[in-house]
Amino acid sequence: MSENNYAGDLRDSREGAEASLQRKLPFSLLAEQSLLGSVLVDPEAFNLIADMVSVTDFYLEEHQQIFSAMHELFLTSKDIDVVTLIDMLVQKGIYSKSGGEQYIKTLVEVVPSSLNIKDYARIVKDKSILRQLITVCEEVSETAYAEQDEVAHVLDAAENKIFAIAQGRDVKNFRHIREVIGDVYAHLKELNQDKEASQGTSTGFSGLDKVLAGMGKSDLVLVGARPGMGKTSFALNIATNVAAQTGKAVCVFSLEMSAEQLVNRMISSEAMVDSYTLRTGELKPEDWESVAAAAARLAKCNILIDDTSGLTVTGMKAKLRRVKDLGLVIIDYLQLMQSDRRIDNRVQEVADISRAMKIMAKDLMVPIICCAQLSRGPESRTDKKPMLSDLRDSGAIEQDADVVMFLYRDEYYKTNDSATPNADALSSVAEVIVAKNRHGSTGTVKMGWIGRYTKFRTIADVGESP
Repeated sequence: MSENNYAGDLRDSREGAEASLQRKLPFSLLAEQSLLGSVLVDPEAFNLIADMVSVTDFYLEEHQQIFSAMHELFLTSKDIDVVTLIDMLVQKGIYSKSGGEQYIKTLVEVVPSSLNIKDYARIVKDKSILRQLITVCEEVSETAYAEQDEVAHVLDAAENKIFAIAQGRDVKNFRHIREVIGDVYAHLKELNQDKEASQGTSTGFSGLDKVLAGMGKSDLVLVGARPGMGKTSFALNIATNVAAQTGKAVCVFSLEMSAEQLVNRMISSEAMVDSYTLRTGELKPEDWESVAAAAARLAKCNILIDDTSGLTVTGMKAKLRRVKDLGLVIIDYLQLMQSDRRIDNRVQEVADISRAMKIMAKDLMVPIICCAQLSRGPESRTDKKPMLSDLRDSGAIEQDADVVMFLYRDEYYKTNDSATPNADALSSVAEVIVAKNRHGSTGTVKMGWIGRYTKFRTIADVGESP
């Protein structure tokens, strides 16, 4: 068989398969009719399925229009019945004044009651998910046939689309503002009933949470500092707090330190045992008790550590998609990451990594904390507090991050008039400078820093300066 004949046969086969798929797309007419009919029989039942299905889950366009009209009546607190529904559809120009009444009445006759409305909604949703899968598979197939992109990118895009469907997010259509308003309204009701729900993921440090109002879903939080300032310890303290408070999985990617070194720091912070003592193993009996208690507490936390060197964002995302109930991601640190593409310019490479991390946070819908090294800029200034311009390699980091925080300690620069940090100080004051906050105010939060335990702590009754 010649190459041209083979290509022609392949094309005909694919076109035939596509036509067959279009003819047999998963769809249940009875389930869609029963769902709409149940709402007309019992309008209060709409509350039971409002968050289960959306307009795009219906296969027939007429059913989409009917459900959309019901949704609008629900949002405006109007009764949903045959008369109000037909009136709404006529206003929208979907039905003429003389048409459509019979089909609406037919929907009412399909079901005797709304008792099984959740089951109808589940069937409609399941069929919708199957159709989404078919669409995504076709898109992935087209991309693979084109052979115009790197295999890693094709795989990442395919995983991302499948993951979005698994998370219940429609990947093929726009969302009408009416649907979004419904979600916002439900969230406002939740906030009204539970004030704490307004907070994002808490860092575990009350002073910092007052400024940030917690870390929002899909936030990229950058923690910048000079080497030895404590950014890894700060990130680990937050990781431990979040894991203990929420019970969710916290994933830590350590590109510099081994998993054993990280856990050693965590135990030191939790047990309040000198980190040097832990490294040497010269523990007193009371130290052993503290370490055992801290280890038991940490073991209950769902903290996952990956110490693979030179990871890319694509590699991280592939691993994170398989983690159930993900609550927070820590990356230590930015400058050690590698781009998925070969880029000779380091500034462009860091910009590429930064954008990819923000996209990852949005896709996974969890906050990501990324540590970053600062340039030597602070050392050359009289006021050595870091600024946004001190971020190394790229201004894109500042642009992509939702929150940028800097760690600063006076003692770091005052030890014997040198730039050697005083890590053995019993306790000192550290400043967390919130230099950028896309969702709220900026400011400086003073915290306690115990270097020997690699631990940050809240200082009571310390105000935030603007």
